[in-house]
Amino acid sequence: MSDSNSSSSSSDFVSVTTVNQNVGRSQRIADGGQPFSPESRHWRDVFWLGIFVIHMVGLGFVLTVLGLNRFKKSDRLNIDRYTDRFWENHPGLTENYWPLYAVAGGVGTLLGWIWLLLLGSRANQMMKVSVHILTTYLAVISVLCFWCKQFFWGGAFAVGAALQFLYVISVIDRLPFTMLVLQKAVKMVWSLPEVMRVAYAFMLLMLLWMGIWSFGAAGVVASSRGDLGRWWLLVVLSISLFWTGAVLCNTVHVIVSGMVFLVLIHGDRQASSMPPNSLMKSLRYAVTTSFGSICYGSLFTAAIRTLRWEIRGVRSKIGNNECLLCCVDFLFHLVETLVRFFNKYAYVQIAVSGKGFNRSARDAWELFQSTGVEALVAYDCSGAVLLMGTILGGLITGTCSGVWTWIKWTDRVIMVGSTAMLMGMILVGLAMVVVESAVTSIYICYAEDPLLIRRWDAEFFSQMSETLHQRLQYRSARAREVLTHNHNQLNGHMQDTFPI
Repeated sequence: MSDSNSSSSSSDFVSVTTVNQNVGRSQRIADGGQPFSPESRHWRDVFWLGIFVIHMVGLGFVLTVLGLNRFKKSDRLNIDRYTDRFWENHPGLTENYWPLYAVAGGVGTLLGWIWLLLLGSRANQMMKVSVHILTTYLAVISVLCFWCKQFFWGGAFAVGAALQFLYVISVIDRLPFTMLVLQKAVKMVWSLPEVMRVAYAFMLLMLLWMGIWSFGAAGVVASSRGDLGRWWLLVVLSISLFWTGAVLCNTVHVIVSGMVFLVLIHGDRQASSMPPNSLMKSLRYAVTTSFGSICYGSLFTAAIRTLRWEIRGVRSKIGNNECLLCCVDFLFHLVETLVRFFNKYAYVQIAVSGKGFNRSARDAWELFQSTGVEALVAYDCSGAVLLMGTILGGLITGTCSGVWTWIKWTDRVIMVGSTAMLMGMILVGLAMVVVESAVTSIYICYAEDPLLIRRWDAEFFSQMSETLHQRLQYRSARAREVLTHNHNQLNGHMQDTFPI
């Protein structure tokens, strides 16, 4: 009897949710104007745009100086006299190590292009391989690091393999739905060949910047041996490269999600109501008025998302250890608060309405919370699966450069291999973000108006609605279980305090 009441109440909730979604969408469109409306476009988060531009100009100068100082002549610019007190200088040359980074750039670009080329026919299989192979690959690299007596890196890769294994085990029941969502996102992207060309263009742009970055990094590798100063400088350069790569990936994210959103809203890319030159407008807004918001969001979003996935995986496997559960719950609620201000769904709002990053993130999260779609978003692991593919691509890239480095200079393997891995992750990530953009747009459209998804793919709409219904039922059951548990504990405490 209680099960039937729970089922009917959940069904009523979904029905009310659908009505609220339709009303909410109409109100938001009325308030915010049409997508890509020039009147709603203003420069957002200009401070962070300025910081990013200054960072790029300053870093470009530093990289050029570091590379030239060891190019064809040791200490060409006479910089070593300023560094003798901090680290041991070594008479290496930039051109000794630059080709190793060229291999990383070539392999990363090749893997990204292969991914885009196979997107329509083999993408689902490639994502499954990424999920199941990554743990083994990390374990093998860990063994190789221990064999080379690199105990710190061997331990780091071993921990990474263990965390990856535990995460996959914790979300194994979610993978069928995740693969379904990814398959539909691939279907959407494959019908928009122009967004694929955008991804190719941004990969080439990133490769050009990596040419400059690796020139300076090669100069750093050549400058000294066995000192912390060189490592710290490479860490700073790697953080800069990560931010730059994230900015370019999220720029593609904004462009692609804007296009996908419009296609879902208007029913078809050839629809007469579709705004003219949609792709060029999306591209122009992404690199002008919205670029500051992209720079700002790129600083924090990736780290917070990764932390959220790991905490959710650990939280689901804790069991009845109340002390540990209390600590994890505290971290969980802290990260959930941060997610409200830094989430990938903000980029869809940025693409469509041109709002600032924090407001876009809050609007997207409040939309999910008010419609109940957040339960579906939390259940989906598509972002984590795509990240696994990105990490696997980076590991393959780092391995290729690392093997060549080991043949020539065994003491430089970890240094070159780790930075080459970062280069590969960024290049492969530029290909992966095309699918992730489609996933985020699908969820935003489903929250705005489920009928948009039903018009595009009725079977997929039914599967999403059924999964949402199940997740809402599950959350209701968990909430009742927690309330019952707390009530029983309170009664027990009262009986101990006031015995009859």
